Amino acid sequence: MNPSIINPYYDRLPGSYLFSTIAKKIAEYESAHKNADIIRLGIGDVTSPLIPEVIDAMHKAVNEMALKQSFRGYGPEQGYDFLREAIVRGEYAPRGIDVASDEIFVSDGSKCDVANIQELFAADVKIAIPDPVYPVCLDSNVMAGRTGSLDQVGLFEGVTYLAANAQNNFQPELPQNPVQLIYLCSPNNPTGTVLTRETLQKFVDYANRNGALILFDGAYNCYIRDDALPHSIFEIEGARTCAIEFRSFSKTAGFTGIRCAYTVIPKDLAKLHSMWNRRQTTKFNGVSYVTQRAAEAIYTEEGWRQTNEVIDGYMATAALIRSELTAAGYTVFGGEHAPYIWWKLPDGEKSFDFFDRLLARCEVVGTPGSGFGPMGEGYFRLTAFGDHERTKIALKRIKERL
Repeated sequence: MNPSIINPYYDRLPGSYLFSTIAKKIAEYESAHKNADIIRLGIGDVTSPLIPEVIDAMHKAVNEMALKQSFRGYGPEQGYDFLREAIVRGEYAPRGIDVASDEIFVSDGSKCDVANIQELFAADVKIAIPDPVYPVCLDSNVMAGRTGSLDQVGLFEGVTYLAANAQNNFQPELPQNPVQLIYLCSPNNPTGTVLTRETLQKFVDYANRNGALILFDGAYNCYIRDDALPHSIFEIEGARTCAIEFRSFSKTAGFTGIRCAYTVIPKDLAKLHSMWNRRQTTKFNGVSYVTQRAAEAIYTEEGWRQTNEVIDGYMATAALIRSELTAAGYTVFGGEHAPYIWWKLPDGEKSFDFFDRLLARCEVVGTPGSGFGPMGEGYFRLTAFGDHERTKIALKRIKERL
């Protein structure tokens, strides 16, 4: 094979994907320690089973697929109307947000959408990305060749980084360089912090003033405990002319293994709305009927009650982690409006070194902060998605063995 046909930008990616690296480290430890009892508080995967309302809807939908008169083949690439309308009723109308059902595009995951959306933009578009943030935002742009080369301090020369740290209360400042695409994530993964209404208004005003577009990841919006905080970019005046929003059922309803999400593109962005529709109809055959009926079920009265009961359970675990680590003398952030705790490490300790130390001494796994960007170095992410009782054991080990 001629090497010249290979995309050269993959070689600019620093190492393997973050969570693949973690999985390899765990496997090596387990191979060397046959009786290891590892407690995983690393990857943001849910552990509670699907709620009864969802299971009932899936059974009913499966039974429909067994009958000629109710069998479904290919569905609409944009999503069935019953789910799109349920999303409007359940997510946006209660907060007085103006979103129409045909502005919603149902997909098999926000991770896919956040990466795929960049197909709509020019190869030389300038991007601004929060630091730290979920790796797919940056890595997918590296793969597309938009970031330039990696410098000696771990920054890509073609990226404008929006630092979010304790010094600015995790509220990033506006880009100092001209950019056309701005990624924002709130509640933020990994820091577990929320962008205020004032911060979002500042970014929306900037985008409209400069002809930029905001790509807003709101996958964890249902974990926000304070209704005064913005749950959607579309709560902000002017957002419909400069923003696209990504949301997921993975963490809202435990669909990490079922796969269902949606992207909202306002018709105010007529060209992008049309282009995304064309992209989806060309490259995507839609989410299964059974899955979409399952997603619809969370918006029934009982489904929403059951869903929030599960979310409350995860947030109780987050509160436990936050309070126990704080009581042990550590500085932590997050855990109040998101299922992630952002743990500040002792001065000078590298996050991957801490990963190894935590695994060796406590047999507890978290996620090194440096995997989320240069500003993540010196921090460590813990997830509240683990089993509550096992998390108690993990915290006891941390307090006794670290």
